[in-house]
Order: sequence, then C-alpha cells, then structure tokens
Amino acid sequence: MSQSTSSKPLALITGASTGIGATYADRLAKRGYDLILVARDGVKLEQLAAKLSSENRVKARAFTADLTNATSLASLEQLILDTPQISLLVNNAGTILPGGFKNSAVDAIDGLIRLNVTSLARLSRVALDGLKTHANGAIINIASVLALAPEISDPVYTASKAFVLTFTQSLQIELADSGVYFQVVLPAATRTDIWAKGGKKIEDIPGVMEVEELVDAALVGFDNKETVTIPPLQDENKWLALDNARKALTPEFLQSHAAPRYR
Repeated sequence: MSQSTSSKPLALITGASTGIGATYADRLAKRGYDLILVARDGVKLEQLAAKLSSENRVKARAFTADLTNATSLASLEQLILDTPQISLLVNNAGTILPGGFKNSAVDAIDGLIRLNVTSLARLSRVALDGLKTHANGAIINIASVLALAPEISDPVYTASKAFVLTFTQSLQIELADSGVYFQVVLPAATRTDIWAKGGKKIEDIPGVMEVEELVDAALVGFDNKETVTIPPLQDENKWLALDNARKALTPEFLQSHAAPRYR
C-alpha cells in the first residue's frame, strides 16, 4: 500500500466484515478515521468500505485475508510494515467451535488458536514499532467475559480469550513508557453472527447485548484510557476487587519453599 497523504488517523480492523468489527469501522469512520478493513469475505468488505467512504468522507480500503493461513497472515503483516500511518489496530477477528473440546476436530482447535491467539499476537508485534511513532498509537484487543468464567464455555475458546486478556494487561505493563495505549474489551453475549457459526441459537442465550451498544460502550472505555473494559459489568467495584485480590497474590508466589500443606 502506498503511503497516504491524508491527514486523518488510520485504523486497521480485523474481522471487519460483520458484527463487532463492522460496527467499530462505522464508529471510527464517524470519528474521522481512514480505515483498512480486513476479513475473509472480500465482497462484504468492499461493500462496507464503499458505504463508509461515501457516508463519512474517509478513505476505507478492503484487504481480504484469512488470518489462519500463514501466507495470508504474512501478506497482512507486510501491509502493516509498509503502512506506518496506522495509529490504531483493532484485533477483533475471532471464532468459536461448534462443539465442546471432546467433539471438536484437532484441525478446528488449531484453527481457532491460530485466529484468536497467534494472529492477534503477531499483528500486535508487527504493528508496535509503527504505533510508537504516533502520539495516540493504540491497540484494542477484543476478548470476552469468558476469560473470567471458565465454567461457561468450551475450554479452547475460553482459554484463547484468557490469553487475550492477560496478553493485553502484560503489554500495558511492559510497554508503559512506549506511548502506546493498550485496551482489552470483554463483551458478554453480543448479537452477531458468531452464534450461528457455532451452531447456537441466539434466542437461547440470556442477556444478549446489541452490537452497537457494546462498541459504543467500549469506545467510552477507550476514551477514558481503561486497560480493561467490561461493558456488561454494572458494578465496576467487583472487577476492581477481583483485580486487587489477584495482585495481592503476587508476593505470595515469590517463595523459596513449598507451602506447609505440600510437605
């Protein structure tokens, strides 16, 4: 991609053809961002890019890529390296398994990890050096409340979202002096097509949030520079108490001897 002469900020969004990603694209376009929209469905991407460009007077480009494919992922990484104007990366692409662990094929498990974990980590690293050059460089990672609730969903999806949560928290600590802001968003059930892909009926899911409300809330957290944003959580003090309890454990881990109960 040739370097743009636009003075607008530039955001790259993965999983941008539908749902949360498409809604982020709409909201960021309304904020004046030029866009690079990434997903597997090139037709939907082109339609969305044309619509957002026309409605918001921004430049929106579609880039078709399958992030579970090494060659396709490498092409996106090269695009990022060639486009230092990118100031915001939204790692939204993700998938679920239609069945639990025991009913899932090994290749399906591997594909989920490639998409939910590997591509997110790789793209974050590839984009990092360019993001550091911007006064407002940022990465938004979309996780899930299931990162905090292993009792609810299948082990692979839940663990992948726990990775995204911990990964983002650790990035914020390690790179606190980099000037880059890292946010992780933990949606609960949201009305997107991911449920149909997983063989589940949205009507059977309690407490479904509309995708527009989810993204608008997440962007409030973004504006407030939250590291962890949990839109459905009504009492923020419960998250703060959990996080503080976790932090209080750290000194307890730094011991030279096993606890008495193990002797």
